[in-house]
Amino acid sequence: MLHFEEYPSTDLIYLSREDVRRAFADVDVISVVRDTVMRHAEGRTLLPEEAYLGWTAPDGSAARSLAMPGGIDTGAGQQLGLKVINASLGNPARGLARAQGLLLLFDEELAWPRVMMEAARISAFRTAAVTAVAALELAPVPPRRLAVLGCGTLARTHVQLLSEVLALESITFHDIEPERSRALAETVAGDPDFAGCAVQAAPDAQTCVKDADLVVPVTVTTRGYLRPEWFAPGTVIVHVSLDDALPEVVEAAGLVVVDDWGLVSHDHRRLLGRMYREGRLRGPDGRYAEGAEQRPGARKVDGTLGEVLLGTGPGRPADTDLVLCNPFGMSVLDVALGSAVADSAERQQLGLRVPR
Repeated sequence: MLHFEEYPSTDLIYLSREDVRRAFADVDVISVVRDTVMRHAEGRTLLPEEAYLGWTAPDGSAARSLAMPGGIDTGAGQQLGLKVINASLGNPARGLARAQGLLLLFDEELAWPRVMMEAARISAFRTAAVTAVAALELAPVPPRRLAVLGCGTLARTHVQLLSEVLALESITFHDIEPERSRALAETVAGDPDFAGCAVQAAPDAQTCVKDADLVVPVTVTTRGYLRPEWFAPGTVIVHVSLDDALPEVVEAAGLVVVDDWGLVSHDHRRLLGRMYREGRLRGPDGRYAEGAEQRPGARKVDGTLGEVLLGTGPGRPADTDLVLCNPFGMSVLDVALGSAVADSAERQQLGLRVPR
């Protein structure tokens, strides 16, 4: 008869959305993300390929689940975990967030899960923190004019975090649903924290980006539309979305950096991965994708954001150059930020102990 004595009574700590929100108050999100991006460039992380499960929801919307494991060598041990983040493109029409998920953190020695937390806030803020790090590092001067394309959760998160580190003079929003951009513009304009900042909704994407020095697409489009001639000299584009920029934007940029070339190059859905397989883009090593048509003069990816931060990769060649940062989204950032949140929650005695 089985008794399972090898499974002693232990607790799993569960952090709810509210627990995570409260723990965040004690976490320097941008510093955690910046440090982890550099650790990754130094080879001090574990970043396996993510698992992708896609399906069609009953309403016909595209839905997917991503399983994203990762680990970070902190010098004092390893932070290890797994984020599961699911999304349905039909959710916004229901008044629901497109994505939601859970983050699991593991015990380094036993390997058992030790903390589980709601992941939406973690995911959104680590994404916005990468944009903040890129903007501060790649712009010739700290950006003051922000353009945001797409007006969902990521747009709000970006505006909140960027406003804390940049002296923003203007924010312009655009969304394919005009009411969404108008509503977000009105909300931000009515916030006392943005007094003195000119906030408006643009009628189209070109108008939205034309005067900006920092452009952040956070949409779900699968069809490119942003043209290189729309951007002011020196603009930094942090291409969080899949496909907003046309290939011509990549080719016109004076600097193109990614967060992890392995992730970007292996993806079949996003812009840079497709350009690589078509022979329109070469990797940081100058090589073409295996089997791709080797188009003469194909642009090379310059390197990673982490290399720029460490000073081991190329920076901006000229103040007037267009710069494109295309972060894929690394699980190690979720694990690092989740670990900081878990430590903060422990100090504040937050969370529910779930017996196992």
